[in-house]
Amino acid sequence: MGDVVNLNKFRKTRTRKAEEETAEVNRARFGRRRHEKAAERTALDKADATLDGKKRDAASETRDAGVEPEKPAPKSPPQVPLTTLNRQPL
Repeated sequence: MGDVVNLNKFRKTRTRKAEEETAEVNRARFGRRRHEKAAERTALDKADATLDGKKRDAASETRDAGVEPEKPAPKSPPQVPLTTLNRQPL
């Protein structure tokens, strides 16, 4: 037979391990010098600007392809339900 396990100790051990992993990530993320943070922020901003510069505009794609952009369909008047109140006599 297997060993008897105290579930409370198991749960506490599991939460401690999860908290330690979170702490490790936070130490790596927030435990840096100001110039290190600024360098990373600059690199991320530059990468975002490069990516934004390579985006394609949907209007220019259709214009270049010679395709007219779709026009919205005209709205129809609202349908009035046919009831005894609004029926015309025959």
